Formats: sequence, C-alpha cells, structure tokens
Amino acid sequence: MRWFPPARRRFDREAKRVFPGVKRSARAKLGQKMGMQMGRTLFEIYHDAEFQTQHHKFNASGPGLVALKEAQAAGKGAIIVSGHFGQWEAVRAVIKMQGLESGAVYRPNKNRHYERRIFAGIEAGGKPILATGRVGTKALVRHLRGGGIISILLDEKYSEGVRIPFLGYDALTSLSAAQLALKYDLPMIPAYGIRTEDGNAFNVDFEAPIPHTDSITMTHAFNDSLSARIMVDPEQWYWMLRRWDAV
Repeated sequence: MRWFPPARRRFDREAKRVFPGVKRSARAKLGQKMGMQMGRTLFEIYHDAEFQTQHHKFNASGPGLVALKEAQAAGKGAIIVSGHFGQWEAVRAVIKMQGLESGAVYRPNKNRHYERRIFAGIEAGGKPILATGRVGTKALVRHLRGGGIISILLDEKYSEGVRIPFLGYDALTSLSAAQLALKYDLPMIPAYGIRTEDGNAFNVDFEAPIPHTDSITMTHAFNDSLSARIMVDPEQWYWMLRRWDAV
C-alpha cells in the first residue's frame, strides 16, 4: 500500500510515540497492516446491510452482553463504548442478533459523497444515528431515557475534553458517555469486534460494565480497556486520529 507522505509521517509519529523501541521498518509494516484492516472495515461499513446478516461471522462472548440483556429486560437503556478498533459495526451486528437494536453517535463528514455512503452504511446497522452537537445530544438523551441502546466511539480527540491517559499519554477525552451513564443510571459497557487472523470473522467481546464511580474514573477505565486491546492487536486500531494533538 502506498501512502501520501503527510499520512505516512502522521502514522509514524503516533506509532513511534507508543512503540519508541520499534524499528522504523517494523512500524512501516504495522502501518501496512493497519491500512489493510481499515480498508476491509470501510468496505464492510459501506455494505453494512449485508454485513449485518452474516451471523456466521460473529462469535459473541463476555459478561457485558448479559448485562445488556438484563438492562433491556428491565426497560432501561444502555451505553456501548468502543473505538476505531477491529470492526466496530460487528458489535451492533451482534446486538441485532439478540433481537435488540443499537443506535450510534456519528460525526458528520465534510465530503458529501463519502458522507452519503458512510451514513447509509451506519444507519443499516441500527437506528437512530445521531450527529454530534447540541441537537444530537438532546435526541440522544431522549433515546436513552426511553430505554434505547446507543453505541459511542470514544477514541477521538475531544477539544473540550479532559486529559486522561491513553496508551500511556494524556489525550483529550470526552466524559459524555460516563456522565450519561451516571445521570440516568445506565450500564456503560466496553465492547469490541476483533477481527480474526483470517480477516473474515470476528470475536465480539462485551466486557463487564464499568463500575459507577465518577465520570473521570469511568472514562479512565475505558481508555485503559481500549489501550489494552490495542497493545495486543495494534494493527486493528486506526492510528490516524491525531489522538494526542494539542494536549
């Protein structure tokens, strides 16, 4: 895979930050693997309506799935937290396999052609799809208070966030998921769709809900959870998010 020089430099900067002792050639190989993973992920999201029906590809496990079902049986909503790791839409596919549905929080893209395709794909995975911002937040609260499930990717830089360690370095992180979980007494469940070695199947792991304490401690726990996953399978995380910029 060929990279534009700015993208290559950005990836190398971030990978070197986390893996300072790794040789440049090894970082380049990691970048190639990441590119292949993300290419597959994007293709699957573009065709999410079909992807969601391929139940044989998803192996679900973990105590969080039980907690999710219990919350729904009690008429409560739930917050699924994940990152740009593996195939995050596999998480919502498994939720749909349980006869449930998860909406998602989504950051609109300025490229209208990409926006149209990616939005349609995400919407096929479950509704509602709520844009970031004030209007989307109000709709999100209504959805959760009505017993709905929402999935949020928490690994993007949030300029108004709090500095919380991520992969060993402070990163501006949104507290919104934890704040909502605390305010409305909802489980906050880390979940990951980990691509298997052959690339065509997924181990979807729902971790135990993060204990309710305070929003910073809970968000720190999520960052630690995702960091641990990335350290095991670094090629499955999208390293191009500028996660530590302007900290």
